[in-house]
Amino acid sequence: MAGYQTETLDLPGWRHVYSGKVRDLYEPADSGPGESDRVLVVASDRISAYDFVLASTIPDKGRILTQLSLWWFDQLNVANHVLGSTAEDGVPAEVEGRAMVCRRLEMYPVECIARGYLTGSGLAEYRESGTVCEIPLPAGLVDGSRLPEAIFTPSAKAAVGEHDENITYEDVTGMVGDDAAAQLRDLTLEIYREAEKIARERGIILADTKVEFGLDPVTGYITLGDEVLTPDSSRFWDSETWEPGKAQPSFDKQYVRDWLTSAESGWDRASGQEPPALPAAVVERTRARYVEAYEKLTGRRFA
Repeated sequence: MAGYQTETLDLPGWRHVYSGKVRDLYEPADSGPGESDRVLVVASDRISAYDFVLASTIPDKGRILTQLSLWWFDQLNVANHVLGSTAEDGVPAEVEGRAMVCRRLEMYPVECIARGYLTGSGLAEYRESGTVCEIPLPAGLVDGSRLPEAIFTPSAKAAVGEHDENITYEDVTGMVGDDAAAQLRDLTLEIYREAEKIARERGIILADTKVEFGLDPVTGYITLGDEVLTPDSSRFWDSETWEPGKAQPSFDKQYVRDWLTSAESGWDRASGQEPPALPAAVVERTRARYVEAYEKLTGRRFA
């Protein structure tokens, strides 16, 4: 299984099998490759931008993403892959707090995205054609506009180092079949609507989010996997500063993207070269935004 080349940990009882941009996947060492129905998902402090995994890391990012995902899994009325997250569940002490023991799923090759607000790549398409993923939208919308209702705008998972490609709902049906496509769409929109309400009550706007699903071979149900509703997979805005018609400050790696594309970094995004290391101030501000998102949403203090 191909993945990113990165340093991994030697965890007792577990064997490393795959690394994504941010997470590392392990399986039980006492089972053959792919035989166990359990996997250990470990979130690192790595950060990615513009399809590059940066040399710099963000302290505590792995713990923040894991703890926020666990909190959201508890809020949502959707089947998920988490079996446990403590030493009693089999999480090694070295990664406790940033790892989850999960059910192994047969993942669908679709990034399931729900949008409730217009921005990002959706805004670019809308300006050209009045649509997002070929879904017609009302005229007169601007950057940050709330949509009349949330829409399902999937993308196809790309190979390592390449961009995911926006696709239509009809494309999804061709990839996974009519029944599975309908379930993926409905579950994605259900998660978005439920989470958008919860976030709004806490002063946070959930502009859009990406979730991933797999088929649980034990139960036969489509099941929510990976992470859920974190600053890495979602666009969160402060409701007090939301102002349609301009780019909205977000609780994610905005500081990283802004610095990388600034004159100060000296990096040309089109060059194909690795981005430079991040200044300490950018690292600190990025960590602070992740912590702020966690604390505003959960009502808990991150320590």
